[in-house]
Amino acid sequence: MGSLSAAASESLPPLPYPPARRDESVVDDYHGVRVADPYRWLEDPDAEEVKEFVERQAALTDSVLARCEERERLRLQITALFDHPRYSTPFKRGGKYFYYHNTGLQAQSVLYVQEDLDGEAEVLLDPNIRSEDGTVALSIASVSKDGRYLAYGLSKSGSDWVTIKVMRIDDKTPESDTISWVKFSSVSWTLDGKGFFYGRYPPPEEGVELDAGTETKINLNHELYYHFLGTHQSEDILCWRDQGYPKYIFGVYVTNDGKFALLHITEGCDPVNKLYYCDLCSLPNGLEGFRGSNEMLPFVKLVDNFEARYSAVANDDSEFTFLTNKGAPRCKLVRVDLKEPDLWTDILPEHERDVLESAYAVNGNQILVCYLRDVKHILQIRDMSTGDLLHCLPLDVGSVSGISARRENSEIFISFTSFLSPGIIYRCNLATEVQEMNIFREISIPGFDRTEFDVKQVFVSSKDATRLPMFTVSKKNLKLDGSNPTLLYGYGGFNISLRPSFHVSRVVLARNLGFVFCLANIRGGGEYGEEWHKAGSLSKKQNCFHDFIAAAEFLVSNNYTNPKRLCIEGGSNGGLLVAACMNKRPDLFGCVLAHVGVMDMLRFHKFTIGHAWTSDYGCSDNEEEFHWLIKYSPLHNIKRPWEKSSGQSCQYPPTMLLTADHDDRVVPLHSLKLLATMQYLLCNSVENSPQTNPIIARIDRKAGHGAGRSTQKLIDEAADRYSFMAKALGASWIV
Repeated sequence: MGSLSAAASESLPPLPYPPARRDESVVDDYHGVRVADPYRWLEDPDAEEVKEFVERQAALTDSVLARCEERERLRLQITALFDHPRYSTPFKRGGKYFYYHNTGLQAQSVLYVQEDLDGEAEVLLDPNIRSEDGTVALSIASVSKDGRYLAYGLSKSGSDWVTIKVMRIDDKTPESDTISWVKFSSVSWTLDGKGFFYGRYPPPEEGVELDAGTETKINLNHELYYHFLGTHQSEDILCWRDQGYPKYIFGVYVTNDGKFALLHITEGCDPVNKLYYCDLCSLPNGLEGFRGSNEMLPFVKLVDNFEARYSAVANDDSEFTFLTNKGAPRCKLVRVDLKEPDLWTDILPEHERDVLESAYAVNGNQILVCYLRDVKHILQIRDMSTGDLLHCLPLDVGSVSGISARRENSEIFISFTSFLSPGIIYRCNLATEVQEMNIFREISIPGFDRTEFDVKQVFVSSKDATRLPMFTVSKKNLKLDGSNPTLLYGYGGFNISLRPSFHVSRVVLARNLGFVFCLANIRGGGEYGEEWHKAGSLSKKQNCFHDFIAAAEFLVSNNYTNPKRLCIEGGSNGGLLVAACMNKRPDLFGCVLAHVGVMDMLRFHKFTIGHAWTSDYGCSDNEEEFHWLIKYSPLHNIKRPWEKSSGQSCQYPPTMLLTADHDDRVVPLHSLKLLATMQYLLCNSVENSPQTNPIIARIDRKAGHGAGRSTQKLIDEAADRYSFMAKALGASWIV
């Protein structure tokens, strides 16, 4: 019941977990309920005691990984398959084409530019020369509409903090502009190319030394600025802030005609926003008139509540087309004239089943729309004026991973991926009589044969009979004899959909270790629109755990696998998911891999951007919501399963918690506190504990929540966690 195979148990004896100090005096009162927090001291990443704890846990994990026989073979195979050229969707600005390319094992992808698609491409910006170890990533790249300037953002060690620089594109000359303390921001150029809008947080106090990315201080008081090229950041125009609402985050989109700046205001992670606009053409002296002034831009409030999401698709002067979920949980297209702000008209009504994920103005008066139907994408060209269907663009079963489309262009680029397709970029000319999806680039991987594998979509019945989609990927002619090592992955939160996509490591698991990979589309995500999202959030968050457990039980009852050979994996909100399910059903799983998870549901809102997640979780400051959270918070629901097992030797499955020292999204304290608590309650506090399965953590250095991680770090982490999984499940290499 959640134990190692006999062979694995022999080579992984019970571990000597390093003791961690417990401070029993730390007790919080939540609405009359006293909750102990003995590892509160692990919340300070700069404390020497915390650093020592991390070092000792890292040494313990290294000793376990050294016994995982498949580690080096996995590393070699994953490296070999990773070593293939990869390309992003090209985009066009000022007559030039731009795209990202990685030759295979480069740490970071490189930004290229070419005058035309038949011409020779040149390196525009290579982030790999910015660090010796590949830990500096290019996280923002915004080209001015005339194609003269590139504003780019660099992040270090995986942190969400970004520093923006500027480059002249023609001669690749760097400008002097440097903009710091940027986070959760885009860069939006004005039409004249004189500067751009961006968002940032106030800088730290003078004299405070800060390793950006390791701090845990809450992020408040976001501000919107405009930067003029060639000026110091201190001269930037403060365009908008709202000190009465310190949790607001601001973003600006400048319309394609340059006439309007649209201000999006968000407070949490729900798909809702306020929407204001500024008529840039009406400013008497333009943006220059605000230099040296304390006056903010005169934004007009079009939507001043958080009832729905509004995303601009196109405008003709003051007449706008928006994508919205207002009264349409699966989204629709609407039109409004800013001169008549109370009159909104549906252009493309909500579909009865499919979710309208995105829409792009293209080819003058057409719209490219992307629908999600049972977790597969569908593309259509529609008339912008009427919403009428003009063409369906043929797609295989899979996901659109990128779209490049502009209203002034008839040419569009579409990137496609699936479980068995590493990537295809299609080029389509909408000006021709017949719209053909011509292959522009197709990624091929030496040694990978997609015909060796099967992909299926099945539907699972959850605890309340809700129908859940799940994909399975395996070698062909899989025998359903209940013995297959199986990896079940899930997320279930924040309106985020898990769609078919290609992952080298999963191919290696299926081909070389005989794994079945399963992707469960549980409630809380966006697979079926906002109703599906809301059915797995706030007071209904338990549905996510019921769904995921139902998916696991389906795999067992249908003889894909058995509990001893079933691993569950998830990251971020998915890390919370698998940890909560592990607490609920330790008997159902043979291994758990929890990446960068939100584990302390009572205090998450106190660190960095955690306050934004209360839209999905609720907040312990509220009495009703506290009672939701305490029921599933992984940190507060660890139980000794053998005490309820009628004498059976039930224990927690082999568990690896993964975190990183520069994760300033879900800060490492979540995983560290859970690790210390599990090791104490299940092992160190029990004489002759039945818990012999390992409970360890992989704590990466100079890495963050996931974005910007170098190729080598991706390979190393995959080899470590999946060799641990193979050991736990008794999976051996297939020659």
